[in-house]
Amino acid sequence: MKAENMYNRRVTRRDFLREISFGTAGLAMTMAGLTVKASAAQSEGKSRVAFVTGNDRRDMVYQLMKPFEKEIREGIRGKQVIIKPNFVSTSVPLCATHVDAVRGVLDFLKPIYNRKVIIGESTASRGGTMAGYENYGYSPLKNEYNVDLIDFNLENSTYEWVLDRNLRPAAIPIINSFLDPNNYFISVTRLKTHDRVIVTLSIKNMVMGSPLHKYNVQNYKGIMHPKGVRSAHYNIFLIARKILPNFSILESVEGMQGNGPTNGFPMEHGVALSGIDPVAVDSIGAGLMGIDVNDIGYIKFCGDAGLGQLERSNIEIIGDKDPANYVQKYQLHQRIEQQLEWKSEMN
Repeated sequence: MKAENMYNRRVTRRDFLREISFGTAGLAMTMAGLTVKASAAQSEGKSRVAFVTGNDRRDMVYQLMKPFEKEIREGIRGKQVIIKPNFVSTSVPLCATHVDAVRGVLDFLKPIYNRKVIIGESTASRGGTMAGYENYGYSPLKNEYNVDLIDFNLENSTYEWVLDRNLRPAAIPIINSFLDPNNYFISVTRLKTHDRVIVTLSIKNMVMGSPLHKYNVQNYKGIMHPKGVRSAHYNIFLIARKILPNFSILESVEGMQGNGPTNGFPMEHGVALSGIDPVAVDSIGAGLMGIDVNDIGYIKFCGDAGLGQLERSNIEIIGDKDPANYVQKYQLHQRIEQQLEWKSEMN
């Protein structure tokens, strides 16, 4: 999994400045020879999203993956499969991906993938990723399945450009495994509110896992979320152009509402959804929380840039239930009004 500097041409500060001068549309193009990683479900045609309800996480996730078995089989061929859970903190179970959701993924993969599966995370917590595996009950998975538990914060990295709080270019180290085209990432997280960008869903789980947290030195994830919201949505979009999950799962038997991502309280919801197009999955996920997806800047930017389908009319639901009938209005963060200021600030 060790990745060398061979994925895409590294972007110089001058290239980056020239690129952002074109605005959001320009960022989606290859004007400076930049590679944009679109999801398997491109902006043309409809994207499929599987949707189920219930309270058995393991079975729900397994059922969500079955409709995509052909695509997943083809996608994982010759690649290293990596399951990316969400451990923003290592001591708050409600903020983390439930281990039974990961068991559902592993149950599905077992008969179709004969290599070792990596479960990899890069927590923002000072306690370290391995503490999260222990605290959240992941350690037994090593005896149940052919898996390794990896702390990505201990890996090598490659610098990429984002914007700092003053909209100046800032180079941050991105963990190499996230850039390696030989890895197949499955993002698994719950529906959660957030204190800067409104929600954490599949795109954010993947993107915010990629900046290095160098323990006892610096947590570069903080540069992605500068003080306020002026460039937070934009930075997630910038990195998402190269780093998107290959398959996305949102499991929310119990979601988090209120002052997420770590200080919220439960929303008993009983829903789960999945798909190859992370923009479509996140769009439906936001709707299930009672949120207009156009209020979530990073998802809207990704949709507008052609990284996936944003509009409900372009998304086909797999299953016999309509997500519109299972909407729960999540209480948003107490600073939601400030979070929405991105809509005027980014004009």
